[in-house]
Amino acid sequence: MHRLFRLARTWMVLALLGVAAGGAARRLDAQPLVPPQAMADRGQLDDVIRQGELLERERRWSDALSFYEEAVRSHPDRNELQNRLIVARAHLDIARRFADTSYLASLERLSEQQALELYSEVLLKVDTYHVHEPNWKQLVARGALQLDIAVTEPVFADRFPQLVSLDGAGTPGDSVQAAVQRTEIVGRRDAVDAVAALSRLAARQLGVSPQVAILEFTCAAAAALDQYSAYLTGNQLDEVFAQIEGNFVGLGIELKAETHALLIVNVIPGGPAAEAGVLAQERITAVDGASLETMSADTAADLLKGPELSLVEISLQNPAGAVRTLRLQRRRVDVPSVQDVQMLDATCGVAYLKLTSFQKNTNQDVERALWSLYHQGMRSLIVDVRGNPGGLLNAAVEVADQFLSSGVIVSTRGRSSREDFDYRAQPAGTWRVPLVVLIDGDSASASEIFAAAIHDYRRGTVVGQRSYGKGSVQGIFPLNRYKSGIRLTTSKFYAPSGQAISDRGVTPHVAVPVDRSQLVARVTDTGQPVSAGVDRVLATGLDIARQAAGQPPVGRTN
Repeated sequence: MHRLFRLARTWMVLALLGVAAGGAARRLDAQPLVPPQAMADRGQLDDVIRQGELLERERRWSDALSFYEEAVRSHPDRNELQNRLIVARAHLDIARRFADTSYLASLERLSEQQALELYSEVLLKVDTYHVHEPNWKQLVARGALQLDIAVTEPVFADRFPQLVSLDGAGTPGDSVQAAVQRTEIVGRRDAVDAVAALSRLAARQLGVSPQVAILEFTCAAAAALDQYSAYLTGNQLDEVFAQIEGNFVGLGIELKAETHALLIVNVIPGGPAAEAGVLAQERITAVDGASLETMSADTAADLLKGPELSLVEISLQNPAGAVRTLRLQRRRVDVPSVQDVQMLDATCGVAYLKLTSFQKNTNQDVERALWSLYHQGMRSLIVDVRGNPGGLLNAAVEVADQFLSSGVIVSTRGRSSREDFDYRAQPAGTWRVPLVVLIDGDSASASEIFAAAIHDYRRGTVVGQRSYGKGSVQGIFPLNRYKSGIRLTTSKFYAPSGQAISDRGVTPHVAVPVDRSQLVARVTDTGQPVSAGVDRVLATGLDIARQAAGQPPVGRTN
């Protein structure tokens, strides 16, 4: 079983993944939203509801999901916001699944009985591994709600033009949801039997096959557990394992949604884009002749997807406004999780490396980088995990173990005792170099394990903003009935102090408030930023690292 941590939302979409990374990508033509927290600070909570309703009416579900996630974090006790978040996520999930070729293939190939067996297998995984005891009736009820939402989605209606019109008779989900309330569902077997009957009821009302309804119940059951658990289509399962391995089929560029375009924020060395001369800060304005002006970020990212060795044409606009068109071949790209390995200040011996994720080979890559920096005169080290959404638990533990000689790095606790484990540091191979760790609100999961261990043992100075607060472990479970899988939260993890990281995050030793829209700029040996933006977090970390550089020793124990 792979231990995988994923951030629920991120502003970055990765073209090399071929999918949007995270749950909430901005619509490219959307106007800036007023943050829910800012509204709350002004005592305008009702404005949060009104702005969310506007996004829903305009069917801007990506924006709505992002907005409600932030609103729930600011107002965790408001059930109305929780419910609206559920609906927004369901709309997005349905739209994405019905654009997924592997999911559409499952609709064509699975019989009613096979679909029901798949649902039963998913519930068995839930019963065996999920961190909390499931509420079976609630999982079934979520499926009925999702059917109600599905019939309002254009992609669903387009797929099933034979949908029965119930004008004047209420929505299809009304009867199914009422049937759920009348049904006694106290165990897993009850849930399977109920869905077998409910799917036929829904099929008669909608005019679709029962397996279509069963698959909606299946996806909804996973999504109902928590915000990180989810049903994975065949394509999504492949992408998850590609993330673990750190290689993908794509162009080798990292993108950020902007108005009318996708901003290229990084070009992966050795990838198709790098070889074609694509540059960071250029904007993709069209893909295969289709303008991105009115597309959602998810739709735009989907246009960049394609099989290995296939071709795609992109229109690029540089910061000066000049436009050019390139034809690129999608290829397999190795994505380094350790980037920007360099000496920031050679005179003081301040070294720097950035961890973008925790993958299968991250520890070996960190080890290689440390020896390289050591031979260049490293006397202190800045490790940057800002924007790092996580990755593998074991990789985070291994990297933390490079700098800690003893003690518990992280503890996991689950419903089953087999999920309870204390991961401890080993004395051999410990680097004694003074550390500065940079974090922000998008440092999540595995990156929080690393930052919390360094923080709690005061092994280094943590600088930046409070981290995201994703303190749960997800297991990836392939399913036997059909090529697909399920991601389940199996346990919670705790910092060395015993503090749960969920909803708390890691609080830095040195807080540096920074506007989220501020560009991150590298700092040269002279300490001067190379771009117009000032990276206050890095500048603060550099000052601390310079002071620490005079403190011996910097070697490694054997």
